[in-house]
Amino acid sequence: MPFLGIGLHVLVALFFAIHAVRSGQPLFWLFILFSFPLLGSLAYFVVVYLPDSRLHSGARKAVQAAARSLDPSRELREARAAFEYTPTAQNQMRLAAALLESGAAEEAARNYEACLTGPFAADLEIQLRAARAFFESGQAARAIGHLEQIRAADANFRGEAVGLLLARALGAAGRAAQARAQFEATLARYGSFEARVEYAIWARAAGDTATAARLDGEIDQTVRRWSRHTRELNQPLLRRWGAARGAAGA
Repeated sequence: MPFLGIGLHVLVALFFAIHAVRSGQPLFWLFILFSFPLLGSLAYFVVVYLPDSRLHSGARKAVQAAARSLDPSRELREARAAFEYTPTAQNQMRLAAALLESGAAEEAARNYEACLTGPFAADLEIQLRAARAFFESGQAARAIGHLEQIRAADANFRGEAVGLLLARALGAAGRAAQARAQFEATLARYGSFEARVEYAIWARAAGDTATAARLDGEIDQTVRRWSRHTRELNQPLLRRWGAARGAAGA
């Protein structure tokens, strides 16, 4: 039994030695691993192997999510304090992002628009974020204005994101025919799961049950082929889709 125990330590040390060589770790790790198989393996696991592993990455994300749930307003407080102390465009963009994330879309929109009057006036990414903030604050017409300006400046910029947000904004503004055309064009060009779900949600709200049912069937087929991990990544979108179906009694 002791022989088997020593053999196991050596095998573990050998495993970590191979990892050290393949990952380009300093050669002193080989000396430590083979001179002190048990303690060296433990040290290597804690210092090198664990931080590089997917398990550690997942644990770190879980800790970050837990921190946000315990203090969800922390980033907003820090962003606001940073902007008040140093009112730069970068800090204002950080504040706008934190406001949007926290649900204060109207204030976020005002801050994004303020950023568009300075050195970042032609920044299409900021303009897209401003459009999203206006849309989420119920100001669809202003969102459409920003999105049309983006299209005029660069028709290929963030094509799917701009197309989907424009379609949703057109729908919210009561421009149903234009919304449908934009959804169809975006889905035909990109064919993404998100485009299909957003179109289905809009179609059901617009009373187009035939289109909604057709898209629901396509969505169901896609989701059935997904892994558990893919489902988890798409949970926010799936929840919105499920809520729309539930509200319509589908």
